Amino acid sequence: MAKFSPARVGAGFILLAAVFSGAGAAAETPKVVVTIKPIHALVSEVMAGVGVPVLLVDGAASPHTFTLRPSTARAINDADIFIRTSDGLEPFTHKIVETLPPSVNVVTLADAPGITLLDQRRGGTFEPHVHMHAIDEEHADVKAHDGHDDEEGGKDGHIWLDPRNAKAIVASVTHALSARYPEHAARLAANAAALDRRLDALNQDITTELSRARDKPFIVFHDATQYFEHRYGLNAVGSITVSPDIPPSARRLTEVRRKIVSLGAVCVFSEPDFQPKLISAVTEATKARSGTLDAEGLMLTPGPDLYFDLMHGLARNIARCLDAES
Repeated sequence: MAKFSPARVGAGFILLAAVFSGAGAAAETPKVVVTIKPIHALVSEVMAGVGVPVLLVDGAASPHTFTLRPSTARAINDADIFIRTSDGLEPFTHKIVETLPPSVNVVTLADAPGITLLDQRRGGTFEPHVHMHAIDEEHADVKAHDGHDDEEGGKDGHIWLDPRNAKAIVASVTHALSARYPEHAARLAANAAALDRRLDALNQDITTELSRARDKPFIVFHDATQYFEHRYGLNAVGSITVSPDIPPSARRLTEVRRKIVSLGAVCVFSEPDFQPKLISAVTEATKARSGTLDAEGLMLTPGPDLYFDLMHGLARNIARCLDAES
C-alpha cells in the first residue's frame, strides 16, 4: 500500500483552495468534501448537475496513512457536508470531526442505514469460510499501527466493495444532500435512482463474470477485499500482511507459502505500488499465479465512473487469474 506523498497530493490542495476561495460562488455552490476515491465517485454521480464534491485523498495516497495539512483541514471546516467511511479506515478524520463547527454535517457511512458490516478478519491466514484469530504474536505488534482494525470494534471498513452497500451509501448521501440543499432535491433523487439502476446492472455483470471463479482459493496482499468476496462467493484463504503499511515478517511469509501449498491456492494478488519481491517470496516453488487488485482505486483517475471502473477491474483481474489455464 502506497504511503502518503506530499508531491502526489499537492495539486489536490490547490484545487481545495480554489473551490472554497471564490467569494462570489461560495454562497451558491454546494460545499461537499469526501475522503476517498470510491466514495467520491458515488457522491459525484448523485451530485451531477448540482455541484462537484472535493476529494481529499487523491493520487496514490492511502487513507490508512494520509495526514491532514492546514489546507485540507480548512476545507473540511468550511464544508457544508463532510462524507467519510469510518474512523478505522480513515484515522486522519478521528480528531477533526470532534472539533468541527455545528455548520458541518458529518456523514459517517459505516453507520448508515442498510450498510452490512463484516467483522475484520484476524491474522495473515484464514481457513476456507472460517475467520481465524491471530496466528502469532506479530498481529499484536501490528494492531497499534493498523488504523482499520480495532478502532471500529473489529469491523472491516472497505464497505463500498459490495454493490448493495454502495446502494445504501447512495441513499444516505442523497438524504444528507437533499436535507442541506432542498432546492436540488428532485435532481438529487433522479440521479440516485439512475445510479441505483447502474449498481444493479453492475452487480449482475460481476456475478456472471465470476461464476467460474467461486471457491477457487487465492491469497491477497492485505485483507481489503472481504466484502467483494462475500458478495460473489469468492474464497480468499489468507493475506500476505496484516497491515498494508508494515512489511510482513519472514515467519508470516513462510506461513502464507504453506497455505498456498496445503490449500492449493491458485493465485496470489498484489496491490499497486508494492514490492514485487514479496509475491515472488511466497509463490516460489508453488504453482500459484500472480495478479493485481486495486480495491481503493489508487491508480485510477477520480471521477463519477471510478467506482464502476474499480469494481469491473477487480472482477476482471480475479477472473483472469483464477480461470487461467494451468
